[in-house]
Amino acid sequence: MKVAKSLLHKITNQTDIFNATLDIYNDALSFVIGVIDKEFDHTDGLTTKSIVSAVEKLIHATKSNPLPKYKEFNERFYKFPSYFRRSAIASAFGKVKSFRSNYQNWEEEQKYALSEGKKFKKQPPRLQEEHKEFPVFYRGNMFNKTSDTSAQIKVFYQNDWVWMDIEFKGQDHYKCGVWEWKENNPKLIKRGKKFFLSISYESKITLTKTPIQEQKVCAVDLGLTNSAVCSVIDATGTVLGRTFIDQPKEKDRRQINGYQQHIVRHTSHEIVKFAAKHGCDVIVFEYLGRMKIPKGFYGARKLRFKLHRWRKIGIQNKVEEMAHCLGMRISRINPQNTSVLAFDGSGKVERNPKKDLATFSTGKVYHADLSASYNIGARYFIRAFQKSISETKWLSLQAKVPELTIRTFQTLSSFISLHHALGLPQEA
Repeated sequence: MKVAKSLLHKITNQTDIFNATLDIYNDALSFVIGVIDKEFDHTDGLTTKSIVSAVEKLIHATKSNPLPKYKEFNERFYKFPSYFRRSAIASAFGKVKSFRSNYQNWEEEQKYALSEGKKFKKQPPRLQEEHKEFPVFYRGNMFNKTSDTSAQIKVFYQNDWVWMDIEFKGQDHYKCGVWEWKENNPKLIKRGKKFFLSISYESKITLTKTPIQEQKVCAVDLGLTNSAVCSVIDATGTVLGRTFIDQPKEKDRRQINGYQQHIVRHTSHEIVKFAAKHGCDVIVFEYLGRMKIPKGFYGARKLRFKLHRWRKIGIQNKVEEMAHCLGMRISRINPQNTSVLAFDGSGKVERNPKKDLATFSTGKVYHADLSASYNIGARYFIRAFQKSISETKWLSLQAKVPELTIRTFQTLSSFISLHHALGLPQEA
């Protein structure tokens, strides 16, 4: 599979020349959005390639097309680079297509509500023509790299498109893991008052294909009291390692978006580092899906719930990106009851007010998130073994291990029982 990674290079000079370039690019984008919306009643059958040529005939004058319908484009955007023009058309096409899809969904939602005799107050989506998008500078035409930390870039300066010399901070490609990867065209990024070149790198990665009987997984519970609790489990149900990941100081300031992003990045790096250290083949998460806000969650409590969910999604996405670069796979399992059931099969647990400890029905006290991570890893293996055997054999195994019948009741104990029922060798 193809994987990509982007690195930011801070531009250290000429930072006052880029605002005009971004402004004129986004003005052109707005113009093209209006053209596509007016001229194309149906966009479903169109591709990006076909829309670019069709729109260029409407806005760009050439020898074979001297009188385009919207000739004011060339007047307003004199000498506008062809690569920028085609990029703006492709981007505008995606935005118009997305708007029309959302509007169609709104119409269907309205029609259904009215057919049920319900009031429908939801406002229809609107086509947004004003955007703040960052353009890609294509090599050779818009960007020429002169060294590891310098380049020439074509920008809009004093009402003309000219080449300017820029300098930027380098990156350690070896440390970032991209020293042999393909380097793509840079994108100009603005953050606050600073400008960066965002350069993406691509590579083909072969993901692990280890047989299920030889696999080790890193099971991750993104809990309430810790950012993440991880355990390494092998195909016999043996727990080979565990770790707790948290950032207590940052959590005190979790309503600040910058700290939220720091928590996501730090937690993701620690998860992948832990999985790589133990030679894991797969990292397993709970499937989040669409989590509804519980009743009674208002104000600050509702905000905390949203931030917590946003953080979970961010961590999963970041870990998936990083794990694929190392050849590790990602899997997700049914999350229902992973925290409610004790990993030893003794049934439901009772959690203390802080939610960090769970008391089993046997009286044993264990860390709640760690117990959940065992169950997460076990459900991955149970599902994998089920896929590897026939349906008839699986039914006979369910007779021996009844808790396999309902997936949401499966625990680490269930997996160990399945392992015994299959007659597989145990760890020495």
